[in-house]
Amino acid sequence: MLNKLKHNKISLLLFLLFLTSCKKEKLYPPPCPNGCESNQYLIYKNDTIQMNNDGFYRIKWEGLNYFQLKGNLSDLDPQYVINKVPLVVTNYDTDYWITNNGILFRTVQDKYLGWFYDDNFNTPVVIRNQTYTWKDAAKIYQPLNIAGYQIPKYFCFDCPYAPTIIGTSSAYTYEPTQNIRLNKEMIGDTLNVYTETWFNTDVGEREIKENSFNIIVE
Repeated sequence: MLNKLKHNKISLLLFLLFLTSCKKEKLYPPPCPNGCESNQYLIYKNDTIQMNNDGFYRIKWEGLNYFQLKGNLSDLDPQYVINKVPLVVTNYDTDYWITNNGILFRTVQDKYLGWFYDDNFNTPVVIRNQTYTWKDAAKIYQPLNIAGYQIPKYFCFDCPYAPTIIGTSSAYTYEPTQNIRLNKEMIGDTLNVYTETWFNTDVGEREIKENSFNIIVE
């Protein structure tokens, strides 16, 4: 009798394991039914700045201390829209910085947060002909990126959460907008602005689109 009960328990366990293994993995649709596109436009004083034949966008400074990036994003699959709110985000970064005493400098990068994801922050930061590591530059200058975020003196570069508190973003809208700082001291300089758009910020399929603007201030 005991052997029979033991056999029944083993059979039941095997049956339950079989049912578990037969459960189908949930399939998620692509994030955008018609393909994901992140169209970004450069705006200054309500005028759209077009790219010239040489690949540069030229902004003539006319007293307004910011320009804008305005986006037009593809619609998401309803799977990724919660209570009419699309799960999209556009992140912004530039290679142009201002120190706490007004010095302007640029970083070596070719994408959103490219300066952060270099080899252990060892890419030199050159500020007025002086070379620093990023960690030293933060301690001395607390640099402000013209995209609208700052590196504090005791920023934890090695913390897992670090990438989540740098850069700026415009989320949950198909028409993201971000102001980028501009001033008279930048006339004659070249800078790059980078965007990174996530189509679906939750579980399921995701697509990421990148844009960049090579800008000359005149």
